[in-house]
Amino acid sequence: MNSDRLRVGLAQLNLLVGDVQGNAARLRDVVHEAAGQGIDLVAFPELALCGCPPEDLLFHRGLRTQVDKSLALLAAEASDALPAMLVGYPEYQGDAGAPVIYNAARLLGPQGLEANYRKMLLPNYRVFDEKRYFTPGTAACVVTLKGFRVGVLVCDDIWEPGPAQAARAAGAEVLIVLNASPFEQNKQREREAVARACIAAVKLPMLYVNLVGGQDELVFDGNSFAMDANGALVARAAPFTESLTLIDVVRNAEGRVALRAVAGEHEAISAELTIEDSVYRALVLGVRDYVDKHRFPGIVVGLSGGVDSALTLAIAVDALGAERVQAVMMPSRYTSQMSRDDASQQARTQQVSYSEISIEGMFETALAALAPLFTGLPPDATEENIQSRCRGLLLMAISNKTGRMLLTTGNKSEAAVGYATLYGDMNGGFAPIKDCSKMLVYRLANHRNALGTVIPQRVITRAPSAELRPDQKDTDSLPPYEVLDAILEAFIEEDLSVDEIAARGFDRAVVGRVLDLVKRNEYKRRQSSPGIRVSRRAFGRDWRYPITNGYRRG
Repeated sequence: MNSDRLRVGLAQLNLLVGDVQGNAARLRDVVHEAAGQGIDLVAFPELALCGCPPEDLLFHRGLRTQVDKSLALLAAEASDALPAMLVGYPEYQGDAGAPVIYNAARLLGPQGLEANYRKMLLPNYRVFDEKRYFTPGTAACVVTLKGFRVGVLVCDDIWEPGPAQAARAAGAEVLIVLNASPFEQNKQREREAVARACIAAVKLPMLYVNLVGGQDELVFDGNSFAMDANGALVARAAPFTESLTLIDVVRNAEGRVALRAVAGEHEAISAELTIEDSVYRALVLGVRDYVDKHRFPGIVVGLSGGVDSALTLAIAVDALGAERVQAVMMPSRYTSQMSRDDASQQARTQQVSYSEISIEGMFETALAALAPLFTGLPPDATEENIQSRCRGLLLMAISNKTGRMLLTTGNKSEAAVGYATLYGDMNGGFAPIKDCSKMLVYRLANHRNALGTVIPQRVITRAPSAELRPDQKDTDSLPPYEVLDAILEAFIEEDLSVDEIAARGFDRAVVGRVLDLVKRNEYKRRQSSPGIRVSRRAFGRDWRYPITNGYRRG
């Protein structure tokens, strides 16, 4: 039956990887809620049924059984009283021992309305390794809904022209794209630019629904949107939160398909966020989901009086609430009174549980036990690492006893060059700022204070120090962070050589030393906690650097 309107709901949801039955229940609830809003079709994100990315769970036969059963139940519930649904899911074909798996989208609706699309373009770069799991599809999928010819695509299918052109050739008048596109800095601008390029190639409007929520080191930011056939934004959902964005697909006076945002409680086009705001929100969401999806009662964090732990504490409180956060200050003979005062002040400001436990006795005992072996040897980083490991022991004991997860407070700059202690300050279950350079940490601290001061200002302005020996400064061991971070970004994210980085104005010897540190400390990074990815290349899924290698920097 033809109509002058097809109302589509873009369901931007936070789902749990592997919880097929729970995810199916969420999808069912959304469809039932949508029934009272005049919605004809609810579009869900890529792989919504199993959660994304499912990784090697896809190889478990039990997951296949749960997917098949849940999909059949959703299909059985379809009726004229409910909207149709477009569900992302893993499609299994063939023998259970060696199935062919597709990254697919299934249309389920009343009166036998059903269609299936298989993602054509499988990404295999950065954090994506879909060719490990999926077989690419080869055919377009275009369905008629209320007189409108709707072409279905999945995520990377719009990054090259072929799939969209195939949909248009099959008669599509409008495109719906299911996505699980993870956050990184400036990613929304990139997505929208790619969408405009695709639209320009096929002259069709586009509806783009994206996943939201934290999954291990990835955060999905939502930002679902709709664009008309000229590439102009019609709607953009609020980022980092669940939503159901309503779009009417209509025909204009010339009979061409157009899009209209349906008025709701929020602005039709959510404002673009600054880098600092988007990264901070990603970190908060990533911490909240990691803690809650693992069902930890809360977290514990070592508060040193420095900017890294101060930012980590602020993120934790914003993510979980003060009542679920425990902060511990562990001074030694080298800890300044300023650090103790600033840590105490921040804990009071944020109203978290706060304790101060001296490590001096533990430190002295360790030195005494080792004295016979260290006789005649000068103090060095060994004594510094002992202090860090004393702190790590205390924090892990608190975590074990309370059940609260320990957050690691190290940043990307430190992780890159090994300026951290294995089994000491690297202890923990999750590292919120692991992919934040030191300079970004400062920007984020200032950003958080602009929303309401929670970090003492001198924590941000004072010279950074690990306070593990008298009058220690980070610059005793490292180049200034503005230099170090620029070199690291050029090497890690751009893959530039020593000569190319030096050509940007950096001292070649300094560049070589920094890159040697990166190479030398891969073994530490392999043993570090997972952390939230916010850059184009983090130390995690998209960094596979050999520990043992004879590469000569060039």
